[in-house]
Amino acid sequence: MDDVSKELTLLIRARYPVVYLLTFEEDRAEKTLSSIASKMKKKFVSWSVTNDSSKSHAPMKALSALEDAIQSADSAIFLFRDFHPFLKDEQVIRKTRDLVNDFARSHKTLVIVSPTMTIPAELEKDITILDLPLPNRAEIESSLNEAISFAQRNPNLSVSLNDEEKNSVVDATLGLTLTEAKRIFSKAMLTDHMFSTKDIELILSEKKQLIRKSGSLEYFEASDKLTDVGGMNTLKRWLTKRHSSFSNKARDYGLPVPKGVMLLGVQGCGKSLTAKAVASLWNQPLLRLDMGKIFSSYIGSSEENMRKAIATAESLAPVILWIDEIEKGLSGVKSGGGGDSGVTARIFGTFLSWMQEKTKPVFVLATANNIKELPPELLRKGRFDEIFFIDLPEKKERKDIFAIHVRKRKRDPKKYDLDALAEVSDGFSGAEIEMAIVESMYIAFGENREFNTGDITTALSATVPLSRTMAEDISELRSWAKERARPASEPVEEV
Repeated sequence: MDDVSKELTLLIRARYPVVYLLTFEEDRAEKTLSSIASKMKKKFVSWSVTNDSSKSHAPMKALSALEDAIQSADSAIFLFRDFHPFLKDEQVIRKTRDLVNDFARSHKTLVIVSPTMTIPAELEKDITILDLPLPNRAEIESSLNEAISFAQRNPNLSVSLNDEEKNSVVDATLGLTLTEAKRIFSKAMLTDHMFSTKDIELILSEKKQLIRKSGSLEYFEASDKLTDVGGMNTLKRWLTKRHSSFSNKARDYGLPVPKGVMLLGVQGCGKSLTAKAVASLWNQPLLRLDMGKIFSSYIGSSEENMRKAIATAESLAPVILWIDEIEKGLSGVKSGGGGDSGVTARIFGTFLSWMQEKTKPVFVLATANNIKELPPELLRKGRFDEIFFIDLPEKKERKDIFAIHVRKRKRDPKKYDLDALAEVSDGFSGAEIEMAIVESMYIAFGENREFNTGDITTALSATVPLSRTMAEDISELRSWAKERARPASEPVEEV
């Protein structure tokens, strides 16, 4: 918060006329701005359309508020809450431009506080955008102490937390707004009238729901394990060696925080499954970034969505940020992004800069199927720690994959001829092998019996694998990866 206060103070002193402060926490923003106004000996004025007592229509109230600010002779900071809907009105836009001209020559500053960004093209050059970051550790700890103090004064509530357990609660709460943190602390205490470490699960559960509401980020439960992934021994070893790389011990040793890994490969060969398995291996939260939900029709909103997603991920660190099929979200960058007024290019630039400069332990795990759509800047050394190529599984790997999926269906793999199945499934991906087993189960279930090796073979023979339908694309991908990526599986020795 100190950094934001310093930045706001600098902008106000430099006579920046309009600052757009992005946050859901209006009260926290107002408290900060009020403190700045007091220190700078400026008048502080807070306005919203609901606390305006005039009987005018909403757009007229907005125009009147802007005119009052222009006419004010005081050195002042004006805080306008949720002013963004009015910035679609022609008269409000024009009056705001008048205010910009007036404030640039005075000691007045307008701060618009809103959770979403709506900036008309006419004001793009005049408005400075600033994010109010989520509360830091000290602010969350202060809120927790307030909740504990309240519980200790209440005879119906009790607290059972030592200093180490308090730190665990704070860690679990990071990434939430102060309002959300206070609500969760209250719910935790009122659930069983006691505040203890078992409430961490409740906090994490509530936190998952709040992350899902963010729109562009999705929380995934770490249910899959690395043993559920067939083959890819080289990649598995690489990931296992980095299990402890996020610890303070690793920092003391001199190791940098791992940046991330790119998984390129054929569709259905386990890239997404690997992402889920890494979260389980490292015991870290897994957040999936949906690039499609980043884009918005409003000017500046897409960039804001990306910044918000990055800020949320950093606030939850250490965390794994999974971007599935990243090439789809960045399509158009290579062609210049002219079709979307450069929005994709700006989002890509924001993402690249963050990846290059990030200091928080956010491990980016990106997957891609089509190398043609990926901009070369993303693949440059230094963006990711390593780029792995995941090819179609070899015979031994196919045997492992059959065993894994048979075991998942609560059957004994020893009852099936896995060697024969691995032989006849040449060219099949892991996903296609799984679907063949599912199909064989349907066959056997319809005949009221257990499925067997013959049923699986029948299902395989009825399937045309992707390796045949997209043979040219897979050959091109292999050719590209041969000199540019590290194979995820150990090379098979020729006999």
